[in-house]
Amino acid sequence: MKHLAANENRLIDTIAQSVMLAQTERWVAINSGTDNLPGLAAQAADLADAFAVLPGTIALRDPAPVTVMNAAGREIPRVHGQHLLVRVRPDAPRRLLLTGHMDTVYPADHPFQQGRWIDSDHYNAPGAADMKGGIAVMLAALQAFEHSPAAASVGYDVLINSDEETGSLSSSALIAELAQHKYAALTYEPAALPDGTLAHARGGSGNFSVAITGRSAHAGRNPQDGRNAIVAAAALTMMLAGWRNENLSINPARIDGGSGNNVVPDLAVLRFNIRPRTLEAAAEFRAAFAAMLEDVERGHEVTTQVHGGITRPPKPVDARAQALFDLVQRTGADLGQAIAWQPSGGVCDGNNIAACGVPVVDTLGVRGGRIHSAEEYLIPSSLAERAALSALLLHRLATGDIL
Repeated sequence: MKHLAANENRLIDTIAQSVMLAQTERWVAINSGTDNLPGLAAQAADLADAFAVLPGTIALRDPAPVTVMNAAGREIPRVHGQHLLVRVRPDAPRRLLLTGHMDTVYPADHPFQQGRWIDSDHYNAPGAADMKGGIAVMLAALQAFEHSPAAASVGYDVLINSDEETGSLSSSALIAELAQHKYAALTYEPAALPDGTLAHARGGSGNFSVAITGRSAHAGRNPQDGRNAIVAAAALTMMLAGWRNENLSINPARIDGGSGNNVVPDLAVLRFNIRPRTLEAAAEFRAAFAAMLEDVERGHEVTTQVHGGITRPPKPVDARAQALFDLVQRTGADLGQAIAWQPSGGVCDGNNIAACGVPVVDTLGVRGGRIHSAEEYLIPSSLAERAALSALLLHRLATGDIL
């Protein structure tokens, strides 16, 4: 290690990898798929017990109401688990936000439920990298930070939500609330690459469902009286595909609709995802999409209803955010860690935080890989490595006007 003050060395010395690994192994044994409400409740209770070592208050916050559009074109509720909120020194003059998520992409009936060791430094388990290992890193870093002489002058909120994997729709308002007046934010998604590379600028993401209502008719007797909703949905799909450009990708993903082959379908639901790379591209798409809907309604004599939108805005890196990345890089160098970054097409809660004007680094979690698959793995040696990085980062954020 280079250029560490004595008090900084003392922070690092308090970090125990064995504790973090034990926590991670315990948490991955709890299935906390986004729709597994009992599993999420069990995970939240375990996390609340673990985070009770910190000073401050712990609360479970109810999810905001969320609806989805079903195959019949109707909006129905989608239920989510509660979110864990830890608040420490809320009246401190400088305040930080740390975020993570307890949910995983693996439902209760998924075959991938157990952890196993691939070798001495590769642990294959559901959510080990994304992001139960990251939560252990966050907690260890905060425990170490509490030994800093500067800790008393800094407050922080910790949010561990239950719905990040599906867009944080029931927690986005809470994220925005907690981001207010924060000096900086740290999020514990896994590193972008197994070597520890961070995600830098991010594109945005939006999920849309469009219910298209036409008119049914007999396909043989009077097809001319029908207004085919699937044909209209197909036309809209081609319009969307034609709007792709270097700053915007569009993925038409699914069309639901139709019944018998002898019935002109009067309903179709088109679902698609967009990935704007810039804020300007997102705004341009909104205007173009409105025009597409008008063209489809007029040209096919149908009506449309839209559900959804761009819920993860693009995350450019401004000067203050770059200063935070630079601080992470210098801190890593002092620990003997080479920190690099690259842009990412993926999205996370860092997008939402950045949209509130708060500098954020959102891949401070563990090193690992193959997330969202049964081959997901954690590199256990990165637990102590990344906890040391965050502990020292917190200490330095507390002791200087850096951003």
